Amino acid sequence: MDIREIKAILPHRYPFLLVDRVLELEKGQRGVGIKNLTANEAFFNGHYPDYPIMPGVLIIEALAQLAGLILLQEDGVAKESLPLFAGIEKARFRRQVIPGDVLRLEVEVIAQRRNYLKVSGKATVEGEIAAEAILTFMAA
Repeated sequence: MDIREIKAILPHRYPFLLVDRVLELEKGQRGVGIKNLTANEAFFNGHYPDYPIMPGVLIIEALAQLAGLILLQEDGVAKESLPLFAGIEKARFRRQVIPGDVLRLEVEVIAQRRNYLKVSGKATVEGEIAAEAILTFMAA
């Protein structure tokens, strides 16, 4: 899935669209995507000017957007629905993400009912875990 296909499904736009490409998407099962980080990302200007690091909450948001792509493609969920956070559990940050990194996003469905989705998410850079969490969503 390229950026045009992603934008046709997700309501997010720059500077908050944090999935550049979807490499794998198994309906109701799992997804793999990437976010290419450049020095031009708006958040790097202030976090931190002399030592740019992607904020951990934005790494979690990138995982959430990938999960949102799964949720919004489920039968019975309106395509114009908004995927909203219902919970974040066991969030851990293990590696800094800096300009030039390619953030690999992986989510696996743990539970799902109509407009409810719970996933295990992991973000890595060069095979090293940057962040991981259990994320829960509702489609509104």
